[in-house]
Amino acid sequence: MDINATLTSIREAGNFRSIPTEDADGYVDLSSNDYLGFGIDTRLREQFFAEQNPQAMIMSASASRLLSLYQKDFTALESVLSDSYGGRAALLFNSGYHANTGLVSAIASDGHTLIVADRLVHASIIDGIKLSGAPFERFRHNDLTHLERLIERNLAKYSTILVVVESVYSMDGDYADLSAIANLRRRYHEQLLLYVDEAHAVGAVGPGGLGESARCGILNDVDILVGTLGKALASTGAFAILSKGMRDFMVNRARSLIFSTAMPPLCARWSKFIWGHSLQADSVRQQLQLRAKMLADIIPGGPASHIRPLIVGDASGAVELSWKLLNEGFKVLPIRTPTVPPGTERLRFSLSAAIPECEILRLGQILPIINKK
Repeated sequence: MDINATLTSIREAGNFRSIPTEDADGYVDLSSNDYLGFGIDTRLREQFFAEQNPQAMIMSASASRLLSLYQKDFTALESVLSDSYGGRAALLFNSGYHANTGLVSAIASDGHTLIVADRLVHASIIDGIKLSGAPFERFRHNDLTHLERLIERNLAKYSTILVVVESVYSMDGDYADLSAIANLRRRYHEQLLLYVDEAHAVGAVGPGGLGESARCGILNDVDILVGTLGKALASTGAFAILSKGMRDFMVNRARSLIFSTAMPPLCARWSKFIWGHSLQADSVRQQLQLRAKMLADIIPGGPASHIRPLIVGDASGAVELSWKLLNEGFKVLPIRTPTVPPGTERLRFSLSAAIPECEILRLGQILPIINKK
């Protein structure tokens, strides 16, 4: 591989990325996934640490989950998650990427499973599909007629069809029609498994922040629900809600779980603390929805979601608009190929309930002006 030539081509296409070296203090952050504002709430941190015994704050698991001496903080968090989702089993992973690659690759590795995924599912799901080695099909985004056609075409060929969707899509902010997909799950119940990635919904959507599946009342139809702890819940890691038998299977087959050092127990303890606050934060979610409606008036099209894209159409234009907004005090980073398809380069506005309404109004005054320059 010619690394320098590759880097040159990336630069020439306007897609060169670099990791920031400094904090972006002083800006209105519209690129963070801190949807509830918990991540910047110093009162929550102060309360958490005030309640801790320093001697019990374990900073490293020092081994994989299967080998670690320290388990009580993990099991306590899984117990709370299980209770919140009606008693179904819960299993922790180190990140959403670990969850999706481990779960998808394990469940579809038997040679008799077909994966059918929405075309816009996250890269971690695509990587899990590739690792599984299983055959797969992709249906047009949110096109359930196409999904059903693929199911019907393949029912006789495979013992199991795994349907994979996101509840809230990370780049477009639109919602899957989970009620309709759950109806398909019931219709083909003997062969269909439903996998819903709720990374951008858990904490931000639904009663108690349990996600879009809970809001739609179809939790019992979801075979595997994946939520993240690192976005609205201001922590780290991810979790799966699944049956007891499926949990046991994943403990024995999900390589990303088996072969990774577990997250620090202190992080699991913090997640349990934050989870309790999120369950009681419906008023904060209402604030988030209000800001989403305000932003929808500024950038029309699609549902009033806490994620809103502004399609620019080319990488250099997206970078330029991002810099213009930064000069006005708004941090909105450009999203470019390969994260999104060529021609759909964009700014991705990611809202937080902690952003003052006056800043959204100011954005509404500035954006139309600088977007025309």
